[in-house]
Amino acid sequence: MKLYYAPGTCALAPHIALEWTGKPYEAELVELGSEEYLNINPLGMVPALKDDGFRIMTQADAILKYIEAKYPEADLGVTKDPLSQFGLDEALAFLTGDFHPAFWPFFVPDRYTVNSSTGAQDEVRQAAFAKIDRVMNHLSTLLDGGPHVAGSKRTIADPYAFAMVRWTAHTPKPWQDYPPVKRFMETMLKDRSVQAAMKAQGLS
Repeated sequence: MKLYYAPGTCALAPHIALEWTGKPYEAELVELGSEEYLNINPLGMVPALKDDGFRIMTQADAILKYIEAKYPEADLGVTKDPLSQFGLDEALAFLTGDFHPAFWPFFVPDRYTVNSSTGAQDEVRQAAFAKIDRVMNHLSTLLDGGPHVAGSKRTIADPYAFAMVRWTAHTPKPWQDYPPVKRFMETMLKDRSVQAAMKAQGLS
């Protein structure tokens, strides 16, 4: 199994999940947008995963679910009752559909305006802060009942949230300003597998 990643992206999530499995894997640093990587993954995004001779796998949430399903002994999912399964699926959908997109105007403001001036780009970034705060508050609600994003145990939703919550360090209101998220992040940062994945990606 080979994970393709770029440091600081949501590819950190499956990197942590793979560490949690305790199974062997490779992690390859790629240059986003390079011809070499586009030949591997035409979408040009990370994470991407190669396993068992199957075509290149993409999309962080799908890759996380694949890792969870392939290594059931790692216990990174939830029980199969409908409500528990819904809770995990809902959390993953929120992280993919609401949380991640909230940061796009902040990181790539040129996608949201035809005005290339510094002022216009800064206005787009400023507008992103309200949306980021909104999704951070919702994540706080999910974490208010305990240290995990979905259910009462660690799951693949935890590293996914962790990888993206780190991005708030670049905003006026970082994760430390949200008490439930702060507790979650501090717990994750103490995890040896999290530390190993971050070290491998050169993150601190």
